[in-house]
Amino acid sequence: MVNKARVLAEFLELVQIKSSSRQEREIADALTKKLLDIGLEVVEDTAGQKIGGNAGNLIGYLKGTVANAPVMLLSAHMDSVEPCAGIQPQLKDGIITSAGDTILGSDDKSGVVGILEALRVIKEANIPHGDIQVVFTVSEEIGLSGSRNIDRHLLKADFGYVLDASGSPGNIIIKAPGQNCIEIGVHGKKAHAGLAPEEGINAIILAGKALAELKQGRIDEETTANVGIINGGQATNIVPDFVSVICEARSRDNAKLEAQTKLMCETFERVVTGNGGKVTINVTRAYDPYTLADDDPVVVLACEAANSVGLEPVLGSTGGGSDANFFNKYGVPVAVLGTGMSKVHTTEEFIKEEDLYKLAEWITAIIKTAGQTEKSG
Repeated sequence: MVNKARVLAEFLELVQIKSSSRQEREIADALTKKLLDIGLEVVEDTAGQKIGGNAGNLIGYLKGTVANAPVMLLSAHMDSVEPCAGIQPQLKDGIITSAGDTILGSDDKSGVVGILEALRVIKEANIPHGDIQVVFTVSEEIGLSGSRNIDRHLLKADFGYVLDASGSPGNIIIKAPGQNCIEIGVHGKKAHAGLAPEEGINAIILAGKALAELKQGRIDEETTANVGIINGGQATNIVPDFVSVICEARSRDNAKLEAQTKLMCETFERVVTGNGGKVTINVTRAYDPYTLADDDPVVVLACEAANSVGLEPVLGSTGGGSDANFFNKYGVPVAVLGTGMSKVHTTEEFIKEEDLYKLAEWITAIIKTAGQTEKSG
């Protein structure tokens, strides 16, 4: 039922549209037209204005043909990491890549295409279905900014799926971490490095001593920590009086996330003040973790649909965040599905042609299965 030629052509078309975070206007306009042509009602929210972008999240709605079926959410993000201008997709031996000087954009155009094709198939084949809500988000790649700022009153779904994970179709992510952003200011004392270095307190050295004691990297199977950005100093003849250090902590367990965050903050506080400096710390929750149970309806339905099209359902966890973190926070149980994209965020990114077709078949089966399910409550 999936039109393979149409799927491939649309994927190759969409990856060539530059879609930097906060600059999704062109791809948003193209997808709005496609959703309208399929028969969905489409609105664009105000998230773009809130984050300084030129487009908001697209929210499409397709009325169901089955009474009392659950309302299902299907979501993918429109933006891509850099470099995403001038993408020239290459197809060879069933593998799609870029020309090697850009990303490919299967993150997340593969998810977008899977949703669009499934919608067309259910319309063309008159497959009974419940109400379907489609959300194409902006600026996922910069802190999940689109879903963070979505107009929540527009969300009508009972449960749903975000198509935005590596791994073959059939992979279902049911656990993901929360993240804290930790911004640390290390304050020393400025002095002339040649005339009176003993009068200064070198903030770079203070930060270095703290970093040397910091527990980071892989903490345990659920928890990680990383120092991502450090800035400081003005010139070699000035003892630097300030360094900025930006870190993160992640865990799928909230207690572990808070414990790791506290340990990192306390390490800087202890080492810096113990060596004559001062420290300022700001901790911001980027997003919350979520965990779905194996027997949650959203998981069971995805597994049943996968089996129906010959895919092996594999339940797993991830160390990365996605729009699903916010959808789950908003009370919509959402799992993340594997689309087949590989080596994302690099110029070596690729996807198997066959996985594009398998994904569209799986989403079609999910919609069909949901249409045969009675809404709970």
